[in-house]
Amino acid sequence: MAVTVRVGPGPMGHERALTRAGLGPVAGCDEAGRGACAGPLVAAAVILDDRRSSRIEGLADSKTLSVVKRERLFDIIMDKALAVSWVRVEADECDRLGMQEADISGLRRAVARLDVEPGYVLSDGFPVDGLTVPGLGMWKADAVCACVAAASIVAKVARDRIMIAMDEEIPGYDFAVHKGYSTALHQRRLEELGPSPQHRMSYGNVQRAARLHSS
Repeated sequence: MAVTVRVGPGPMGHERALTRAGLGPVAGCDEAGRGACAGPLVAAAVILDDRRSSRIEGLADSKTLSVVKRERLFDIIMDKALAVSWVRVEADECDRLGMQEADISGLRRAVARLDVEPGYVLSDGFPVDGLTVPGLGMWKADAVCACVAAASIVAKVARDRIMIAMDEEIPGYDFAVHKGYSTALHQRRLEELGPSPQHRMSYGNVQRAARLHSS
């Protein structure tokens, strides 16, 4: 649901405007791993506390931040946010649902798991269907809305940690290096070893590797 509000300056401008309109608290949600061919998609939702979170410096789209900055901000967000949640959508569920529905399902579940019920939900790109509260999808929301930027950082760091642990559980694929994305290194490992149980079998490059190892 789109609403007309006067957005003030600063990274919390959208959240403050919606709160003044009686729609707070405002949750931001985002995901990580949509484009990967292995590992889960991770969806996160964050509600920032205006007084405490205004002191979080450097919030931005997680893709623009270094690993060190993301890790530092992750710890600060977990400490200072009003509510944080994240969920895994496993590889087989991504295959079964398709990535668009897996994305929306993950974001919906992340919002539902927040300890504080939001009054409005902001998301990056497309709106999240099926919520019990109104919301809006915004182009590049992770660059202009602090709560969405925070969610993008939580999702990215949580997923990176999952993939690093997966590298120890399923050695040989170098998951800690490429995080499940279709890099040249990952493709070589796929062709050498064939798909693992953590690969998304609906992806063409994974299917080709499976055929190589079934012949």
